[in-house]
Amino acid sequence: MGWMSKVRDAVGGGSSAGRPPRRAGAATSRHRTSIAERLSDAQARIRRFSPDEAARAQAEGALIVDTRDSADRHAEGVIPGSHLVTRNLLEWRADPDAEIPDPVLCDFAQPKIVVCNDGYSSSLAADSLRLLGHSAAGDLIGGYRAWKAAGLPTAALADRPPDGS
Repeated sequence: MGWMSKVRDAVGGGSSAGRPPRRAGAATSRHRTSIAERLSDAQARIRRFSPDEAARAQAEGALIVDTRDSADRHAEGVIPGSHLVTRNLLEWRADPDAEIPDPVLCDFAQPKIVVCNDGYSSSLAADSLRLLGHSAAGDLIGGYRAWKAAGLPTAALADRPPDGS
């Protein structure tokens, strides 16, 4: 047996015995979790707020965390008083032990309501915050677009005072 066959056999990539090669990056288990399953599981573990409930919670001290990208914020506006942090930085900003923590997001006692465009990625993000220790993290059902459709206050990003995010 040649060296390449030995390597393939060692990593489960097939052999000259007729096994098909394994795809690069393929899962080794037979069970796969779909994004629909992950989303459903995440939503079962967090509190989900209607737009009106989120507005009341914000008035009572909850922090609205807007994880939409800057293009969406500029095009559609923002929720006044929301804290802006893109989804790809959220965990690094919300963990006090991370290299680049954000003191506002690291307050474990303050409830957080994560907002995305339509209320899907925010569920996954809120569940991730929960795993970091933010037990009162939830998300906005329907996202920013549901907030806006409910007639709740929005502001153009340019009208918003700078807050360092």
